[in-house]
This record gives sequence, C-alpha cells and structure tokens, in this order.
Amino acid sequence: MSSRKVALVTAGSAGLGAAIAKVLALDLGMSVTINYSNNATRAEALVAKFREAHASRPVKDGLDMPVFRAIKADIFSKDEIRRLVSETTDASGGRLDVVISNAGWTQIRNFSDLDDGIFEDDWDRCYNSNVKSHLWLFHAARKHLEEANEREKGSAVFVSTASIAGVKPSGSSLPYAVSKAAQIHLMKSLASICAPSIRVNSVSPGLLLTEWGLSFPPEKIAEAKETNKLKTIATVEDVAEHVRAFVVSNSVTGQNSIIDAGLSL
Repeated sequence: MSSRKVALVTAGSAGLGAAIAKVLALDLGMSVTINYSNNATRAEALVAKFREAHASRPVKDGLDMPVFRAIKADIFSKDEIRRLVSETTDASGGRLDVVISNAGWTQIRNFSDLDDGIFEDDWDRCYNSNVKSHLWLFHAARKHLEEANEREKGSAVFVSTASIAGVKPSGSSLPYAVSKAAQIHLMKSLASICAPSIRVNSVSPGLLLTEWGLSFPPEKIAEAKETNKLKTIATVEDVAEHVRAFVVSNSVTGQNSIIDAGLSL
C-alpha cells in the first residue's frame, strides 16, 4: 500500500481546529496530528473519534491505514513549534503534506477606546501569537512541505486562520486587529517567497460561536448577528469547508478567504 497524506492542525482539539481536522481526517482521508496546549482529555477524545470512524470503514483507496495522534506543545514558543513538527514527521516517516496554523491570541478590550488599546503586553503577545508563531511554524515545516510537492506537484499546503478584524478595523482589540492584518500579509508574502513549491493561504472568519466567541457578552453576539448582511453568524463548519477548498485546489495561493456573513460589505 502507498503512504497517505499527513496533516498537522495546531490548536486542533476543539472549535474551528477540530472542525478542520475532521474534514482532513474523515472527508479527505489524511493521517492527522492534532496539536493541543492543555486539555489532553479533549484532544485524545477527538483522536479516538477519528479512529473509531475509520475502523468502521473499509479501506478502498489502496493506501495504508490513517494514523491519528495528539501532541501537546506551546504553539507560541519557537522551540516547542520545532519539537511539534519534528515529532509529527518522525512518526510519519518524515512526511508532512498539509499544515493548518490555527492558533491565535487576544485580550478583549474596547476597540473604539484608544486608551484601552495601548497596553504593551497586549501588543507583544498578539504579535508573537498572531504573526511570529505562524512564521516559525511555516519555517519549521518548510522542508517537509517542499518534499511533499516533489512527490505530488501542488499538494503542499499551508493555511493559517486569520480574522475579519485583519481586513476591516474591528474586533476584540486594536492590537488583535493590527496583528491579524500583519498575519494576512505574512501569508501573502510566504506564498510569493515559496512559490511554486508550497501553496499558502489564509481564512478570515467573522465571529464564531466557539468557546472563545461565547466569551463575548450575549448582547454583543446578538449585535454582530444583526449587523451581518445575512443576519446570521458563520459556523466552524463553514470555515472548515473553505480550508478544504484551499487544500484541494492546486491552482490557488496567496489568497485570504473572508467568511463573515457579509459583515465587511
């Protein structure tokens, strides 16, 4: 049997990361490594769910059985990112085809209050989490992705999760919005630098009702829903489908997909 594609999803044990991991594992049939920061029980439960789903399916694609695993790592640490990629590839014979860079950070502030947007620690942590961590992950995975492209042209993919706040000034805080704009530009820059070997794209959701999204006051959530042109809020499944398109569409790179129910119109 031939080896199947291998994907790594950071912050992948819940919310958007879990929805993306599900598409890669159960829809596209990849071996998937889920990164998590603290909740081992939740991460292992998701891995077990994938294993159970595949165990009930006959293998018809002529590939080896998919492997699912969870690895704990601080995705905001350069050294930990290197270890995460190393452990992922060591367990897959050096193979890594798809990286979903899903981690991020913010501190909820009043975006419209400049005095509430000048905390230096917020700026440092947002820039480290929302920009530098994605760069470190890409750099650590680069040689493996280039090897993936040598095996199958156009198959090496890096997708990062940005935010509508990086497109339209808005969101949980000023440093978050600015760092997300930088993240989107970083992905476009990497797409240019590493073409044609690696396709690099980003997705920019509006408010998602994940564990983090539900931390907003109910009135803010209701206001966001009413403000959106479609009078609804995108789901993690919506966003995961856009990620899927970036993974399988071999002619797309350097793009940022906005999934915001019309907020930015």
